[in-house]
Amino acid sequence: MPHLSKRASDPRYVLWSVVLLNMFVLWEAPTCLADELSPEMSRWGERYAKDILPIIQSRCIECHRGKDADGEFDLSRFTSGEVAAKAGDVWERVARRIRQNEMPPEGSPGLNDPQKGAFNGWLDSRPDQDLCNQLASDETQAWYRGHVMSRRLTRTEYRNAVRDLIGLELKPHELPPSDGAGGEGFDTVGDALFTSPIHMEAYLVAADRIIETALPDHLDGVSPDVIAAREAILSDVSATIGPKSDSSHREAAKQCIKRFARRAWRRPVSEEDLERLLAIYDAALVRRGGLVAALREPLKAVLVSPHFLFVVESEPAGGGVQRITAHQMATRLSLLIWSSIPDDRLLTLADEEKLFDENTLRKEIRRMLADPKAIALGENFGLQWLGLREFGNGPRPDADVFPQFDDALAEDMREEAILTVANVFREDEPLTHLVDAQYIYANARLAKYYGLSIDEGAGWQRVELPNRQRGGVMTMASVLTSASYPRRTSPVLRGRWILEEVLGSRVPPPPPNVPALEESHEEGKNLTLRERLEVHRQKAECASCHNRMDPLGFGLENFDGIGRWRENDNGQPIDAAGKLPSGDKFSGPEELKTVILKRSGEFQKHFVRKLIGFAYGRELNKFDNCVVDHCLKKLKENDLKAAVLIEEIALSYPFQHRYFKSDK
Repeated sequence: MPHLSKRASDPRYVLWSVVLLNMFVLWEAPTCLADELSPEMSRWGERYAKDILPIIQSRCIECHRGKDADGEFDLSRFTSGEVAAKAGDVWERVARRIRQNEMPPEGSPGLNDPQKGAFNGWLDSRPDQDLCNQLASDETQAWYRGHVMSRRLTRTEYRNAVRDLIGLELKPHELPPSDGAGGEGFDTVGDALFTSPIHMEAYLVAADRIIETALPDHLDGVSPDVIAAREAILSDVSATIGPKSDSSHREAAKQCIKRFARRAWRRPVSEEDLERLLAIYDAALVRRGGLVAALREPLKAVLVSPHFLFVVESEPAGGGVQRITAHQMATRLSLLIWSSIPDDRLLTLADEEKLFDENTLRKEIRRMLADPKAIALGENFGLQWLGLREFGNGPRPDADVFPQFDDALAEDMREEAILTVANVFREDEPLTHLVDAQYIYANARLAKYYGLSIDEGAGWQRVELPNRQRGGVMTMASVLTSASYPRRTSPVLRGRWILEEVLGSRVPPPPPNVPALEESHEEGKNLTLRERLEVHRQKAECASCHNRMDPLGFGLENFDGIGRWRENDNGQPIDAAGKLPSGDKFSGPEELKTVILKRSGEFQKHFVRKLIGFAYGRELNKFDNCVVDHCLKKLKENDLKAAVLIEEIALSYPFQHRYFKSDK
């Protein structure tokens, strides 16, 4: 048996020695690696010599040197970057022990946070890593948030799921509270979706109301929507309603409950689950009498079950990174495109294990995008990306300055944003139409507000534009209003919005003790908005950000605080000119959009990251970078057509796999 240090009498050291001995076997076999390192690997080795070797020499060599090294693990051999680089994947094993605080062992001087950060930073920069087929796990959670938590349905998903399951809409006051955002800024992140007693009360009230409404005892005076919902739910039992035997009633009720629960729970219903629901039916039949009245109770139970309210991805016994099931895939897909539950076709494909076939999956995505329910991509993803989810519900323009702004106008502005984003996917338009398009979506009221003319009785439609003053998200009234102050426009807010939401450039908060713009003045002078902003840009601590933001915002000054076009402000002509630090000059929204399109690569990358974050329901990490790169590549190959992004995300490794904690 190899000689161990005196401390090896501690059982912890015996275990650690076994681990290191196994690693030593691998470490002693670098001959399978190429003798010549690539330039990238050579640079990686140079970083080892500079940043990592000093840590090993100061913290590890004492116990891991020479023939008597603990666990026969001799780190003293790795004295150069070349030797370290040739060790290859062995460093992953070392990193795993360090990240789990198993190395150095308890009782030995540990690595401080900067040393851990340096080691992991070096490891993660290793060239030629196949990160596209990996997920973050417990071993890397200290550094990367790559897992997906089981979560409940968001408020929007819950509303849509009830609508698609039953055929009736819940009223706004019956919905659970709005959800917070996490990850890449979306409410689909599990650790931001807490469940409170208020949520549970809302679910109970909603289930009772919607089922009682959909299954009335009598049809006198009920609406056609209710009649249609009732017939759809009772399709399995309609033939048995009347003087039939109890056994035929129960069998029909069983089929009705089974079909309803399968759709609601997004998976086949086990016999055990079915018997529990039938027990509720049997008890209700005795208490209430009548098949329809008794059916209401188990259907309510289905709607308040965790299997409906939560996105349940059961954990396999083995743990680790595993492919999700076909039914879980159907749920992920329907939540991404419809923000709702799968339809019967998706569930049937899941039953047949066909959803992982690439051709089938691509066809299903195109079918789902053509469905009217795909408007959810605009309502759920689009409004959150644009920062408009609560538009019309929060602070509003000052009624004295903008009396034209009311609830109806706010709803029209919101709907325009939804249609603009959703239809880029549904019509497979180039992604750049979100920046600059020759059309808008409007109804007669909004068209008139914009100075356009369509038929008074016309509903929402695509309206071609005579010029490029409008078109794209930057010139929508909802965005322009939300990025203004209650009584005036704000080039700063609008410029910051363009930088962050369109170009994906982070803008830090203002430094402390900087006075508000309204307080910036020179004695005896009545400064214009531009002049007051110039005061800010003269301050060194403000200039770096304001030089980037303000010019972009000035390009939108032709739009007032509620997004109406204007040529003058208080009798003075609008100056919509701007000059960026890059030297690009422009005047007005048309030229501004041309400048932004020159930075289309930044916009595309930011948009793709946001869409992936929404789809994955978590913050992105280094394991997702290749998915981003792959989507950008496919986008370019398909003339920037947006629908391909949904396909590639659904086909990606992280979308189809999940890390599960082991139950051991």
